[in-house]
Amino acid sequence: MSSSVPSDIEIARKAKMVPILGLLKDRFGVEAHDLEPFGHYKAKLSFEYCASLQARDDGKLILVTAITPTPLGEGKTTVTVGLGDALNRIGKQTIMALREPSLGPCFGMKGGAAGGGYAQVVPMEDINLHFTGDFHAMTSANNLLAAMIDNHIYWGNELEIDGRRIEWRRVEDMNDRSLREITIGLGGTKNGFPRTDHFDITVASEIMAIVCLSNDLDELQARLGRIVIGYTRKQKPITARDLKADGAMCVLLKQALQPNVVQTLENNIAFVHGGPFANIAHGCNSIIATKTALKMADYVVTEAGFGADLGAEKFFHIKCRQAGIKPDCAVVVATVRALKSHDGEGCLEKGFSNLERHIRNVQKFKVNIVVALNRFVDDTAEELDQVVQFCESLGVKAVVADHWAKGSAGAENLAHTVVQTIDGNKSDFGWLYEESDSLWNKARTLATELYGAKEIIADQAIRKKFADFEEAGYGKFAICIAKTPLSFSSDPKLKGAPSGHVLPIRDIRLAAGAGFMVVYCGDIFTMPGLPRHPAAEAIHLNEAGEVEGLF
Repeated sequence: MSSSVPSDIEIARKAKMVPILGLLKDRFGVEAHDLEPFGHYKAKLSFEYCASLQARDDGKLILVTAITPTPLGEGKTTVTVGLGDALNRIGKQTIMALREPSLGPCFGMKGGAAGGGYAQVVPMEDINLHFTGDFHAMTSANNLLAAMIDNHIYWGNELEIDGRRIEWRRVEDMNDRSLREITIGLGGTKNGFPRTDHFDITVASEIMAIVCLSNDLDELQARLGRIVIGYTRKQKPITARDLKADGAMCVLLKQALQPNVVQTLENNIAFVHGGPFANIAHGCNSIIATKTALKMADYVVTEAGFGADLGAEKFFHIKCRQAGIKPDCAVVVATVRALKSHDGEGCLEKGFSNLERHIRNVQKFKVNIVVALNRFVDDTAEELDQVVQFCESLGVKAVVADHWAKGSAGAENLAHTVVQTIDGNKSDFGWLYEESDSLWNKARTLATELYGAKEIIADQAIRKKFADFEEAGYGKFAICIAKTPLSFSSDPKLKGAPSGHVLPIRDIRLAAGAGFMVVYCGDIFTMPGLPRHPAAEAIHLNEAGEVEGLF
């Protein structure tokens, strides 16, 4: 990026925002009493308003996913915003449903996650930082349960919790590798009983998943109560409800469950709510936000994190199944930069196998596809044309999108193509596995059908955990794979579209409240670390008190 090109934050700072109450009233007839404002430009929708929409028909649902990304990401949020703005531009009433950014990437490697260039949601600084406090509430609810576990043991342990079999972890929304494994309770009997504990990042927590998968407060508390925190010596599961923690946790999360409403640079409505990572969680915007948007608008554009092998698959198998919704089209984001990354010498054609597999994988769910070729400033016309022609050889339309530089005008062709694709081809959406399939076979299906693996492997102790969870009644749960986002395999260095490899499973963990099993593959952490030079080093306040360095 040259010095003459404004940064994302400079563009956002010049935005002419409209008060959110007036914008929602003018566009959707939302009254002031249906909102809880957070200043002039952020608000939460009331549960009563969301419930009042249930008799309405749903609009069309568009998922934005991507090919295997580089560590910096390929612009799915930017495409989601650009496409949503462009659909509004061509006369289609559209709402975007995005995830909230985590402070981990904001201060780590990727920086902010509110879109970019002239395709952003604003106020960008608020959204990327504390926003409406949702993540703080989730962190507090999670750690309240952790505190109540140790407090229960301290005061006599009536439930006979086995300290060696406590599964619940503490969380914080920050990359901090030093907290992956810790010892607590040191300093004598007044501080409790020493044991090994762990921290996850908040966005990978079951609390995040539960908030994102709950339709209302009743379901939220029911899911919280089902959380399995650990086991007795006789292997009896202990739940949050057994500890009488679910009520207080629900109180902390009450406001966090309400969808957040903001706007784009072009003053179109966007819901930004929930923020799970797709490599270690299910990676989707909240059900309550997406379903509310579907009742309000003709088109809803939502996103799923990382590549289609992670975010899109979990969107289909976890979110769509639990929400009872079906996508009408999937937009697969590709970039010349990412395609070149699959070859050490930067050969564009080397990445075509990766793009093709992602396309074929999404087609297995019987969903209409459009490829959005997200233009970067140094892409050449010849390179972009090569990608378009390759997609056409697969029978898939590809459109170069220039929304980063031109806003909705740069994605107008993409918007027309998506509408034409939805109107011309009814989606016959379906899943790759049935709920009745065994947990092991579900994991194997994902590995062989989507990742190109010939088999999955695990040692006997892990195989037994699969069997034990089946016997305990969790066999119908979906599988949430946790693996590197940089390869179809568990090896981030294995680029392109590898085939015939073996996917090693090193653990499986129960998320009873969320309704899925997390299967860990290869060397993946649920508490990321900071890079050698984190983005936080460049973030500061200037002399005017404005944030600098947040991209």
